[in-house]
Amino acid sequence: MAGRRVVVFPSSAELGPALASLVASRAEEAIASHGRFTVGLSGGSLVSMLSKELLALPSLDCSKWVVGFCDERLVPFDDPESTYGLYKSHFFSKVNIPAGGILTIDSSLPVNDCAEDYERKLKEVFPDDDFPVFDLLLLGMGPDGHTCSLFPDHPLLEETKKIVAPISDSPKPPPQRVTLTFPVVNSARCVAFVSTGGSKAPVLKEVLEGEGHPVYPAARVVPANGELFWLVDDPAAASLTIQVERLSPGAKL
Repeated sequence: MAGRRVVVFPSSAELGPALASLVASRAEEAIASHGRFTVGLSGGSLVSMLSKELLALPSLDCSKWVVGFCDERLVPFDDPESTYGLYKSHFFSKVNIPAGGILTIDSSLPVNDCAEDYERKLKEVFPDDDFPVFDLLLLGMGPDGHTCSLFPDHPLLEETKKIVAPISDSPKPPPQRVTLTFPVVNSARCVAFVSTGGSKAPVLKEVLEGEGHPVYPAARVVPANGELFWLVDDPAAASLTIQVERLSPGAKL
């Protein structure tokens, strides 16, 4: 692993442009290296932040992007809980990602079949990898320390073989979801967590300073051969005592 970087911004207003810059730079590197950029997106507050800041970039070209989802709720795409649906209206409809470059679940399937179908789609995109190797995964973290749809004390935390797992008893609604597993997350070339707001401060301290306490799924994200970023704002970082980075305005990650 290339090492963990914890970068603190005064607020989400400063964090957003840095996140977009990170995405753009990793996309440029990936396309130069192997002709495409594979990125896994998460939902929640990331949707509006990422969409706004990426669309503000002066020369965004997504024609060689392949987009997947770190997890997805098993709801119709026009449901406000659909992560794909939110990105479609906020971002995909406004950029030049090829139609075949967006990997969506089949929301008409039962949850187990949906997970198997999504795993098949990922294997088609990553035919040579035991586990898909994304260029970048963008993750969030809940106040309970969950990430993707990997929740504390859930059996899925121990999944080692599946690429995509179904979950039908999510403690956070809606209950039915599909999620990438830890072997996939930890195979990525770069993982970036975005965590903002004072409600995240207690768990962020535990995750970053608690010796990787396994009760918090986010603490299990340790890319084997990749970069790991934690991009956080001052309220979320309020309880941290570890050394953190602060970038000067306009500086690149």
